[in-house]
Amino acid sequence: MQLLGAHVSVAGGLPTAFTRSAALGCAALQIFVKNASRWQGRELTAAEADAFATAWRDCAEPPVVAHGAYLLNLAAPPGEVRERSRRGLADEIERSRRLGLAGLVVHPGAHLGAGEERGLLRVAASLDGVLGELEPGPRVLLEVTAGQGSALGWRLEHLERIVALSAHRERLGICLDTCHLFAAGYPVHRPEGLDDLLAEVDRRFGAERLGCIHLNDSQRPFASRRDRHANIGAGEIGRDAFAYLVRHPRLMGVPLILETPDDDGQGHARDLALLRELAAA
Repeated sequence: MQLLGAHVSVAGGLPTAFTRSAALGCAALQIFVKNASRWQGRELTAAEADAFATAWRDCAEPPVVAHGAYLLNLAAPPGEVRERSRRGLADEIERSRRLGLAGLVVHPGAHLGAGEERGLLRVAASLDGVLGELEPGPRVLLEVTAGQGSALGWRLEHLERIVALSAHRERLGICLDTCHLFAAGYPVHRPEGLDDLLAEVDRRFGAERLGCIHLNDSQRPFASRRDRHANIGAGEIGRDAFAYLVRHPRLMGVPLILETPDDDGQGHARDLALLRELAAA
């Protein structure tokens, strides 16, 4: 079974995510557990956590992952940004744990000119500094990136290196993103390219570390190193590539989450309808 879903808003409170996901017919969903553009988040009360759990049960308990705040930079050098990033990550892990979520998607960060290897060492140290202080909770799902600027994670070997360096490997997983992979130079727009990628993921990480996949077409061309999402079939990756992906036997049971443009409030509904059509063809 393909677990097709979308990133949904939690405006009005975390439990509202399930009303929105049910309206879309989502079999999986992604949420923010706090404002993604601010360091501080409002308190998660016990009452809201309980209401979230009730709404989740009433919605037949689809898989739910969280996405970390965009401000986090786990590769930052010693200083205020690094400390804020570590505190922010710890807060989001704890919020996700209280909500019962299995995964928190996090971008590795940017090395800011320090070089990739030093940046990867800093990411692993930040993860260990946070995870070593927290009780077991959701896995941190390191997301592959498009590679803009000094962003880390645009090669699978970057994520593999972080996992290998960490003292908490069992608490780490990965998240793929079709737009990011395409922009980074992985030919996921071709069947053999996707097959090779998934084989490489299994070889480097093991099948169990793949926590979810973000489904996004790309506005920019192959290997552009630019992260610009497009609606499914409306970008450079193309409809045929997503038809192959959503029918791929390796991805049965992996949450496939849309992060496509939804400017008119109907983008996710159209994209999900198209993906269901492609999956059934």
